[in-house]
Amino acid sequence: MSGPTTPDAATPGQGADLPAALSEEALAAALEQAQVAFAAAADLEALKAARLAHVDKGAIAGARREIGALPPAAKAEAGKRVGAALDAVRAAYTAREEALQAARDERILVQERVDVTMPTGRRPLGSRHPIELTQERLVDIFVGMGWEVAEGPEVESEWMNFDALNLGKDHPARQMQDTFFVDPPDGGLVLRTQTSPIQIRTMLTREPPIYVVAPGKVFRTDDLDATHTPVFHQIELLAVDKGLTMGHLRGAIDHFVRAMFGDVKTRVRASYFPFTEPSMETDFQCFVCRGADDSCRLCGGSGWIELGGSGMVNRKVLTACGIDPDVYTGFAFGFGIERALQLRNGVSDMRDMVEGDVRFSGQFGMAV
Repeated sequence: MSGPTTPDAATPGQGADLPAALSEEALAAALEQAQVAFAAAADLEALKAARLAHVDKGAIAGARREIGALPPAAKAEAGKRVGAALDAVRAAYTAREEALQAARDERILVQERVDVTMPTGRRPLGSRHPIELTQERLVDIFVGMGWEVAEGPEVESEWMNFDALNLGKDHPARQMQDTFFVDPPDGGLVLRTQTSPIQIRTMLTREPPIYVVAPGKVFRTDDLDATHTPVFHQIELLAVDKGLTMGHLRGAIDHFVRAMFGDVKTRVRASYFPFTEPSMETDFQCFVCRGADDSCRLCGGSGWIELGGSGMVNRKVLTACGIDPDVYTGFAFGFGIERALQLRNGVSDMRDMVEGDVRFSGQFGMAV
């Protein structure tokens, strides 16, 4: 007789005691089913579902689990057979995935094709700079009260910028560290450090009564940071008439604060400015917490926000402009437009206003 055949019966795939899932026929059938499912997938989502059914799960995944129950001598051959089937399934999946991705990309190129030579009627909406919008809002408040708008040059004489405002030759504000002097430095011209010279020009060219609001750009030798900029904007008010008092000044300020920030209270603190006497600083009640929140970021928990300086026009200033201080009195009030924008709109960094990022300006739109 020939040799025994029982060892061959123990070979994986041939023995009757081998799990059916590990047979060559079962693995070949599972591979064919997977290939058919992959080929039938019309898009990547369907292919993903086929992968889940035939790679992550399914007959071949079940065959892999059966290997653990085999005797050690049979595991290697069964593992090779299952591994070869799994590699074939994965190769079929990858080939179909690449084909579907290529078809998708081609379809997107056709569907989303843009003819750049065609004229378009779509134009991005523009926006106005928020500083300009804030300035117009401030001016409108006082124009509504019957005041006029006054303007002046940004390159100003030292006499207009300093002397006429009672800023003597030795005043610190006249030193080089605060002022941009136009060459030559002793030529008597500066970039105005405040909008107060507009008030001087107005009083020199008009007869009282005078009620003007003077917005404009000013220049100081400050470094650009979150709270300072070398170029910024101010707005100043000037009223010169018979019988004007601090009460009229308080009334004008109160009206402005209510129009800009709502129904909040104001308070004043004694201060000093060369061009006004008496002088005061004005604070207004925090319009966010109204003094009820110690952690308020806007007012620092104090309940009050500093606004700006003001006072009755100094007699020396009136005299320098040819106005009799015994007949007429006046008051003046000024503050920064950037500060008003910061307070009203919650802008924390002044650099955002000057860096030209259209995303910042776009938030304010085209309001008029």
